[in-house]
Amino acid sequence: MALKQSLSQKLEQKLSPQQIQLMKLLQVPTMELDQRIKQEIEENPALEEGKEEIEDEFEQEEYEEERADEERDFDIDEYIGDDEPTYKTSVSNKGKDEDEKAIPLSSGKSFQERLLNQLNLQQLTEKEALIATFLIGNLDDAGYIERELEAIVDDLAFSQNVMTTEEELEEVLEYVQKLDPPGIGARNLRECLILQMDRKLDGDITRYTALKILQDHFESFTKKHYKKIIQKMEISEDDLREAIDEIVRLNPKPGGSMRESSKSLQQIVPDFQVTEVEGELQLSLNGRNAPELKVSKGYEKMLRNYSEGAKLQKKDKEAMTFVKQKLESARWFIDAILQRQNTLLSTMTAIMNYQREYFLTGDDTTLKPMILKDIAEIVDLDISTISRVANSKYVQTQYGTFSLKHFFSESLSTDSGEEVSTRKVKQILTEAIEDEEKRKPLTDEKLAQLLKDKGFNIARRTVAKYREQLNIPVARLRKEL
Repeated sequence: MALKQSLSQKLEQKLSPQQIQLMKLLQVPTMELDQRIKQEIEENPALEEGKEEIEDEFEQEEYEEERADEERDFDIDEYIGDDEPTYKTSVSNKGKDEDEKAIPLSSGKSFQERLLNQLNLQQLTEKEALIATFLIGNLDDAGYIERELEAIVDDLAFSQNVMTTEEELEEVLEYVQKLDPPGIGARNLRECLILQMDRKLDGDITRYTALKILQDHFESFTKKHYKKIIQKMEISEDDLREAIDEIVRLNPKPGGSMRESSKSLQQIVPDFQVTEVEGELQLSLNGRNAPELKVSKGYEKMLRNYSEGAKLQKKDKEAMTFVKQKLESARWFIDAILQRQNTLLSTMTAIMNYQREYFLTGDDTTLKPMILKDIAEIVDLDISTISRVANSKYVQTQYGTFSLKHFFSESLSTDSGEEVSTRKVKQILTEAIEDEEKRKPLTDEKLAQLLKDKGFNIARRTVAKYREQLNIPVARLRKEL
């Protein structure tokens, strides 16, 4: 088959650099926006902080017309020709889905480092210290060693050239389990709780009872077979209740507490503020979302000086091209920030008006069913844009600070045909479980019947789904003495 060439036309949609920049800025929360702007100012000398200066009335009118027509970019074509093709100065070596990634700075000591510092205080031989260090490196996020000791013995032999036995490994593991917090180095939940309770004994009879429950009746305890424990241990119901109170205070994930304590807490800065003034809602944007930026007058003047000069040398043309790129980039960035502000305000205004009753009362049951599509249709934007706005954004109200995602929920029909938010159903479930008799907690079937009595025709599996979303355990695990 012979090869031949032919011309064809094809219609494609491609995002412009400005649109890509706007999409990235839309999903940036307020705290990160400051850093993003500082980074842009550092990288682009043509971008400066401060308000755009207008010298006289004529320039003011001209400036406003340019903003209205979105033609504020400095037109370099008025001053220089097309001597140099644009492909020589453009960069297009990034993939379609490639995002700019910044490496975060970490502070404080890591989980393993804090344990190793404690290990240095133990009196260990060189070999024992090497094995203990290897064991600490095998701890998972919760602080457990889930690997079999036999496998660890093999790893030490092949990777560290350390010959040991399971018995020796058990002895070194005991040193690791003496480190803080208590429970570190356990191989399962039972051992983790026993290690913690053993340190808390201090001659207390209730804690001793709790330890014996963990050692001898752990399976019955996890299944809440309380009568069986009372009969076998020959204790009273009050004794069992006090022992269980001691057990539930233990930490099932001791490693997680160390990791959380080593993390720096991130302060939530609300992007919006909604206030009520004489029965009317008022929306304001956080000042950090509206920074004052301007294009450097010095760079514009520099470009004019280049263009008004005599015949340019190659070096001058390169400098002029650099200045042009920086000026255009500065204009693009300022445009993106302005569009970000407008998009944030229009989206939050639509949410505020849609959930007006909630913002006036603060009652979760007044939240109307609302999905991304509802707001997208109101503000005439794409659903993906609304999703970017709602992501990692917060609004401060007189009833607290909430994520924008808090106001979105699916709808549910009652027997009367009324559309209500699933949040209302979840609140009814929460209240019913809080008020239930703890000796005989409500099963999912009974909760489904309770909702049907209130006009919500919901299947048992749907009740189970909502219960799991609320992090509420099944009836058997909610049972109390």
